[in-house]
Amino acid sequence: MATEGGGKEMNEIKTQFTTREGLYKLLPHSEYSRPNRVPFNSQGSNPVRVSFVNLNDQSGNGDRLCFNVGRELYFYIYKGVRKAADLSKPIDKRIYKGTQPTCHDFNHLTATAESVSLLVGFSAGQVQLIDPIKKETSKLFNEEGLLSSQNQANSPGGTVV
Repeated sequence: MATEGGGKEMNEIKTQFTTREGLYKLLPHSEYSRPNRVPFNSQGSNPVRVSFVNLNDQSGNGDRLCFNVGRELYFYIYKGVRKAADLSKPIDKRIYKGTQPTCHDFNHLTATAESVSLLVGFSAGQVQLIDPIKKETSKLFNEEGLLSSQNQANSPGGTVV
């Protein structure tokens, strides 16, 4: 159905429009429910790292996903690229004070459906071993040398939410 002059359809569904108040945009569920809904442009200095592991559980949802945003570390069930993870229900969420996670990786050799080891590196040099399924912290490495010289200001005292 064409209109006069423009040739555009009248039943066109708009995905964005501008008003005096600003730009309104239709967002996909995964972007809308992103943790803290931080605007993408303001994240310039906070790199995001992603780690995957397959746990081979019986339910068929064996893939797990871990990523960090700033001082927060999230652990989710990953259902593939066609089905977005429910970002409102993390398996584990940790918020760190004083220092932030800069890298992380799973131990793929020892991963099971009941337990998985995740090694997290921090901006102040500490390394922490955690189990996001059991929600427990196992060990903190390299805290002595750095913490004594910095008066324990950057201890990765993550809180589990």
